[in-house]
Amino acid sequence: MMKRWIVAFGLAAASSFPCAALASEWGCKILLCASSSDPSWRGVPACHAPMYKLISAMKQPGFSWPTCPEAGTGRPGHEQFEDCPSGWVATTSPNSDRRSSRKSHCAREINLCGEGRRARSGRDGESCTRTEVVARGLRQDPYYFDINDDTDGSVSRHWFSLTK
Repeated sequence: MMKRWIVAFGLAAASSFPCAALASEWGCKILLCASSSDPSWRGVPACHAPMYKLISAMKQPGFSWPTCPEAGTGRPGHEQFEDCPSGWVATTSPNSDRRSSRKSHCAREINLCGEGRRARSGRDGESCTRTEVVARGLRQDPYYFDINDDTDGSVSRHWFSLTK
């Protein structure tokens, strides 16, 4: 509930800036709404208009993400896939074009020789290692803003989605 009031207050304050700030007002509204997590921007009625406007604008040619210079943030980041589990590394699909940079899978090397024995590759092609590959899950909230805290220098990441 408190976050809802903070977002509503922030939107009211952003809309009271003089005309010179109008260019960044929309970007600041988007930042305030996108960083709302409990509830998400969908649960804050004051966020519907600026976020729906953003979603529509993104479909237009030449779209440029609105920013909020006053907050020190630029465009949001986007990570389509969940992080790989510990011990795994992001990789391209084993069936993909080698030129693809889309790391949609996680991989890890498995030593089949057992503990204490070194993985080797013999002349006959036999090896003690195998590569295990699994698909990465899609993030529910793939966009994020990194917001700096001027009081302690920390950075917090706020994830959000643009689905209606």
